[in-house]
Order: sequence, then C-alpha cells, then structure tokens
Amino acid sequence: MARLVTKTPATLLLVAALLLLAAAANASSYDYAGAFDKCLQFFEAQRSGKLPADHRVKWRGDSALTDGFSQGVDLVGGYYDSGDHVKFGFPMAYAVTMLSWGVLEFEKEMVAANNLQRALDTIRWGTNYFIKAHTEPNGLWVQVGDGDSDHLCWERAEDMSTPRTAFKIDTNHPGSDVAGETAAALAAAAKAFRPYDSMYADLLLLHAKQLFTFADTFRGRYDDSLKSAKKFYPSESGYQDELLWAAAWLYEATGDEEYLRYVSQNAEAFGGTGWSVLEFSWDNKYAGLQVLLSKVLFQGAGAGASAYADTLKQFQAKAEFFLCACLQKNNGHNIKLTPGGLLYVDDWNNMQYVSSSTFLLTVYADYLAVSRGALKCPDGEVKPAEIVRFAKSQVDYVLGKNPKGMSYMVGYGSYFPTHVHHRGASIPSVSAVKSIVGCMDGFDKYYNSKGADPNVLHGAIVGGPDANDGFVDDRCNYQHAEPTIAGNAPICGVFARLASEPAGASDNSPAPAYSPPHDSSPSKGSPLELVHTVSNSWTTNGVEYYRHVVTAKNTCGHPITYLKLHIKELSGPIYGVSAAKEKDAYEFPPWLTRLGAGEQLTIVYIQGGPAAKISVVNYKTA
Repeated sequence: MARLVTKTPATLLLVAALLLLAAAANASSYDYAGAFDKCLQFFEAQRSGKLPADHRVKWRGDSALTDGFSQGVDLVGGYYDSGDHVKFGFPMAYAVTMLSWGVLEFEKEMVAANNLQRALDTIRWGTNYFIKAHTEPNGLWVQVGDGDSDHLCWERAEDMSTPRTAFKIDTNHPGSDVAGETAAALAAAAKAFRPYDSMYADLLLLHAKQLFTFADTFRGRYDDSLKSAKKFYPSESGYQDELLWAAAWLYEATGDEEYLRYVSQNAEAFGGTGWSVLEFSWDNKYAGLQVLLSKVLFQGAGAGASAYADTLKQFQAKAEFFLCACLQKNNGHNIKLTPGGLLYVDDWNNMQYVSSSTFLLTVYADYLAVSRGALKCPDGEVKPAEIVRFAKSQVDYVLGKNPKGMSYMVGYGSYFPTHVHHRGASIPSVSAVKSIVGCMDGFDKYYNSKGADPNVLHGAIVGGPDANDGFVDDRCNYQHAEPTIAGNAPICGVFARLASEPAGASDNSPAPAYSPPHDSSPSKGSPLELVHTVSNSWTTNGVEYYRHVVTAKNTCGHPITYLKLHIKELSGPIYGVSAAKEKDAYEFPPWLTRLGAGEQLTIVYIQGGPAAKISVVNYKTA
C-alpha cells in the first residue's frame, strides 16, 4: 500500500532549494581561471629553500637551506613531492615537463587568465634546481632526503629534523629514466622560455642535451642504483620510454633531425610503437610520447620529418588507442569509469591519472580542430568538440560535479577536503606557533587530530575518490587524501584552456593587418637601437592580442652597466625587464648585470590594442 506524504510549506521550500542546487550543479559554471590560479598556488606551497618576497602562501617559511652542503653541493630549492619533505627528482622532473607542455599549448589562454608569468615562475623554480643538481655532464643529484626516515616524523618543513642525505646517479650508478625525464623537462622548459628569455632557454638546452647523452650512453634504471627510491617512486616501465620522451622533447625544442632519427630508429625496440597503454604518469610516458609525436604529423613538418612519417603514424595509432580508451570507444579495451563518470585507473591517487589523461585529450582535440579532423575510434568517430566535452566532464568532476558534491581541489568552492594528508597544512604555521613542533609531537597533536587543517592548501588536488565515488576526508587516508605535484601539473594548463573560448573558434582566421611602430635606428643620444615587431596574434573572448618582441641593441660602443627604460601605454604582461619603483619604469632583469657593446636585450610583452611606447631615460656605461 502506497504511503501518502503530506508536504508542508517547509518541506516544499526544502525540495525547491534542493532542485535549485541540482540545477546549479548541472549548469557547471565553474571558475576555471580561478582553479588555474589555485593550481599554481599549490606549487608555491611545495617550494623548498629560500622563498621569494612575492610568495603568496604566507603560512610557509624558508626550509632546507643547507640541502646538499654536507656532500659539497648546493641543492637548495626545488619542490617537495607531496605531503612529506623528500625531494624526489623523478616526479619533480615530470611535473616540470607537464607544466612546460601546458605553457606551450595554452600560452594564449594563460595570458587571458593573467597568469602566464606565474606559470613560467613555477617552471623556473624547478629548472633552477635541476641546473644546480646537474653538477657534471655525467652526473645528476636525483633525491634529497630519505622516504623511510622522513615518514617517521610529522613536522613542518621549517622544523625538519630528519636526515637530508642527497643521492646521485653517475656512470657507475646509472639512471636513464630520471636523467631522461630531467632532460625532457629542461628541453620543454627551454621552448617555453624561448620567446621571453632566450639566454636562459639556451642554458636549459645545454643541460638537456648533456643529460640525454648521459642517459643514453650509460643505461640503467635509477631505482636499481638508488634503492631508497624503489619503495616510493619505482621505475616500473623501465627507462626506454624516458629515452624516447627526452629525444622527442629535444626535437620539439630544437628542430634538430638527429633527435627525430633517434626516436624513429628506436621506436620498436624501446616500445614506442609497440606499447598500447591505458595510463600516462610520472613513470609511464608512452601515451604522452605518442601524443607529442602525433603533433609532428599534424604540423605537417618539412622534408626532414616527412622521412619518418610511417613511424610517426604508428605512434599516432597508439596515441589514439589511449584516447579512444578514455572516451569509452575502444572496442571494450577502455579505461574504467566510476559510476559518477570519473576515469579510474588505480585506487592510490587516481586523480593523477585523471589529470594526465585530461591533458592529453584536450591537446589532441586542439590538434584535430586545427587540422579540421576527427578521432576515428573502433566504436565511432569523435569530433574535437566532443573530446573537449569529455575532458571538461573530468575537470568538472574534480571541481565538484560528482556524487558527493565535493571539490577535490582544496580551497576551491565551499566544500572540499579539510583533513589533507600534508604536514604543512595540518600543523599551525611558524608564525602562529613559533616553538618547534618535534618529530613525534606532530603525530600526537596534529596527525591524529580530528580538527580541520589550520592552513588551507589552496589548489592541491587530493588523491580523490574510490572506484565507487566514495571519499573519506581523513588525514590518515593517504591513498586518497594526499596531493602530489605530479598529479597537479598536467591539469593546470587545462584549467586555463577551459577558462577561454574553445580551440578553433578563431585560430584559423588570418592574422589581422596590424603593424607596430618599427624604429630600426637609435634616437639621438640613445644608447640602444630598438626594433619592434609582432611575432604572433590571436583572438580570445573577442579581444585581439599581440605578442610584441622588442630587440634593444647596444650601439653606444661601451658596455651598459645600468639601464632605465620608460614603457608607457603597457596594459599586459612583460618579460625581459624588471619593474622599477617609479611608475612605467623598468630596469635590467635580475639575471643581467651588463649589456656588452653590440649585444641585444630582448623584451617581450603581450597586450591588445596599440603597441607600448619605449624610451631610454637613464643609463650608465663601464
């Protein structure tokens, strides 16, 4: 017998409220630009070393300021990998590679979100550390701290009392996987920095090339040489994927055919055209490699690359196997979905696979859109817009459109994890509790506490739900409640991409007929010859943007040791100079102390509308 329920006005109001909430959830109007900003902010919280003045995470302080000193090397800096304080070079390098790839694919969108500079700063924090760690051509410091001893303590980074032993690979203790991944990171970063800081890009490429040669010449798994890493970040896929990955990135950064030849010659032996995979991660690079090499085909590379077209098509076929598996159109060989629609690869930190898969889906959709193509899967053709919609469904799940209604990005929205498996977030900051929190004190007072984290770890994407969309917000639940830099890095760029208009909306339209001021001769009394050009243009949200490149050549005949410029009518980000205290005034960047006679300073800025006006107001010569 049916039970009759009489609804009171209060009940009706409650039902109406729930319907409104459901409608709001279905609208999926997420602040992707805000999520992008928070994603980068998480990396600031993971910084090790001496923090810069513009550091936004105020509850963090300087830490690990003597890393490497006891072994005669400066290893201060870099990133802590997750909720502990070990600096694992393997996942750190992967994170930098993916952040750099994000800049390369979504630079325009990052400009529109007003966060390109922060993205580059996030990359530079990692690459500066890798340069320090690469102390000789055939040697690389790949870890600081020991996972076992670190995990015995629950303390703030600023209070660390655990051993900070550093570990190195060399010719007698090879590590082709970590050396190859670090080479890939430096090469990808070099291309990302090329338009803004060419000297730094050259330095990154020098280290990348040396590390690739080292990785290829002295082959071996790093976790065979470094037993302390095997328990935490084992190289289960071997090192062949990283050798191909590094070579592919060096080709991307240099255009040098020798690297494409290396990939082609080793494609079959190293598994690049043989492996059909269902994951992309800090360990297994095959899917990312296959998508990256597909890009060469989409770009219609010249005669040199066309010689390898058959091999590249084999890489593309494997890339599309992975993408079709994500989209559930791979003839049954699909990646599992949770009931709520989330890609599900592994119970331990599954969100890292969601992050990486979403990135590959998004970039491949954009490649297809530009070429006016579609993805041909065994179970049907998928258009670029459909691929983006699926990628967006994964991002929206992360941000709160899921059965629990919870954002798995900490600090995003009003309902997110508040018991994150993260030492710094769970213990009051050094400014709030100035006394040292000891190794075991942290466990007693904070790890086992049922109270919410005193510090919000903005932007951290936790490990995420289980196979049935369940999630327990418990600090002890490290498989699901711990964030990692490897998990955050790929999806950062996707947030920026979704914050902007869909790819293909204006990318194929011709560049507008716009010519900035072009002054090829120095004005009277000026020590510089300024040449102003536009290197790129695009439309975002109806606004025309231009990338302006200004080369300032020293024509005064003497080294310039001090320079002050006035740059007026500047409305966008600028690179290659540093803002001075006065309005509209700019000086040499921190890495440049003099400009020799005949040398050039390159200034890049991005904005809509007319070009900025640049003039020299003061300078000194040696």
